[in-house]
Amino acid sequence: MRTLIANGTVVTAAETVRADVVIEDEKVAAVGLGLDVTADKVIDATDRFVMPGGVDVHTHFDLPFGGSFCSDDFGTGTRAAAFGGTTTCIDFAVQDAGGSLRQGLDTWFAKAEKAQIDYGLHVIIREVNDGTLKEMDELVGEGVTSFKLFMAYPGV
Repeated sequence: MRTLIANGTVVTAAETVRADVVIEDEKVAAVGLGLDVTADKVIDATDRFVMPGGVDVHTHFDLPFGGSFCSDDFGTGTRAAAFGGTTTCIDFAVQDAGGSLRQGLDTWFAKAEKAQIDYGLHVIIREVNDGTLKEMDELVGEGVTSFKLFMAYPGV
């Protein structure tokens, strides 16, 4: 699908300019003024700012901690994020005590089915052993890019 956002005030890291933005398959394909393209959808952004969505790299949705849970799950938390202009959140998938990293990641993938925006996952490691270290290598091969190990909270 191709979308044309026409006549907007485009804000980039380097400048703010009047321009059109073409989006193809959820990616910016072109930025320029007076772009001559055929689009499935045209959005008139006259007198509007057009800017990238924010990325929140540290969220806690439906996280158990200290005998309680965070107040937001992926549904409510990502909906609120979207209203604030955030289009991607990176949450934390928790390894259960005695469980595998894979089980923790799969649990968070199931929770994230409620997400209203794009998301990624860090993996929290509760137990370090030979099996966990091997799993880390496997998960990196699948695209996991970050792990967190608490050293300040006993038993976490």
